[in-house]
Amino acid sequence: MINAVDIQWPRKLDLFGVRMSATTYAEAEDLIIEAARRRQSGVVTHLPVHGVIVAATDRDYRRRVNTFDIVAPDGQPVRWALNRFYNAELPDRVYGPELMVRLCARAAKEGVGVYLYGSTPDVAGRLKANLEAQYAGLRVVGCESPPFRALTGDEAAAVVQRINDSGAGLVFIGLGCPRQDVFAHEHRDEIKAVQLCVGAAFDFHAGHKKMAPPWMQRSGLEWLFRLTQEPDRLWKRYLFTNTAFLYYVARRMVLGR
Repeated sequence: MINAVDIQWPRKLDLFGVRMSATTYAEAEDLIIEAARRRQSGVVTHLPVHGVIVAATDRDYRRRVNTFDIVAPDGQPVRWALNRFYNAELPDRVYGPELMVRLCARAAKEGVGVYLYGSTPDVAGRLKANLEAQYAGLRVVGCESPPFRALTGDEAAAVVQRINDSGAGLVFIGLGCPRQDVFAHEHRDEIKAVQLCVGAAFDFHAGHKKMAPPWMQRSGLEWLFRLTQEPDRLWKRYLFTNTAFLYYVARRMVLGR
C-alpha cells in the first residue's frame, strides 16, 4: 500500500476565486476509494452554479471550500466555464448524487464502510434501506440525522467519535449548502474518513424528491426542473445565483480575468 502522502488529488483551477477541481468521475472515484480504504481524512464537495456563487461572494465560505481536496464541478455550466477558460476538456460534470452511487457500488465490492449523516430521520432511514437493497454487501455502518441547529461542542465531539468508532471510510453528508461544508471543514482533521458533501442526493436516492430528466441534466437545465418542483423555496436563489454566474462569466470573457 502506498503512503497517504502519495495521493495526488486533482489539480485546481480558479473560477471567480473558487478553486475548482478539474476532475472526472473515474479519477475522483479511484482517489476517494483509495483514501477511504486507508481511513485517511479528506473532504469532497460538489458545487453547481449556486455553490460557486455562494463561495465567490462569501469570503468565509470560500476560505473553507478552497481547502478541500476535491471541489467537483457539479453543474454543467460550471464544467462549461472550466472548459471555456482553461481548455480543461472535462467530458462531463461530477454530479454529487451520481458520484455517491458509484462510490457505494465500489464500497460494497471492496468492503469499505459507509456512514450517512444528514437530512431527517425518515429520509435518512429510507436512504439507508434503498442503498442496502441496491448494492449487495454494502455496509452502512452508521446513519443519523442531526438537529436543525448548531451542535454544541460536546455534541460535535460525540458525532466525530461515533463516526470514527464505526470504521467508516466514506461519510456522506446531506445538510445542504453551506451547512454541510462548514461541518466537514470543522472536523476535517478529526474524522478519519473521506467526508463527501452531497446535499440533495439524500432526498433523491431516498425517493423523497425527483431528479431532473437526463436530457435536462445534460443541457444544464436541472435548476429549471428543481424550480418547478419547489418554486416558493428556490425562485430567489436561482434568480440571484444564475444572474450572478452569467455576469461573472461575461466579465471574465471581456476582461480575461
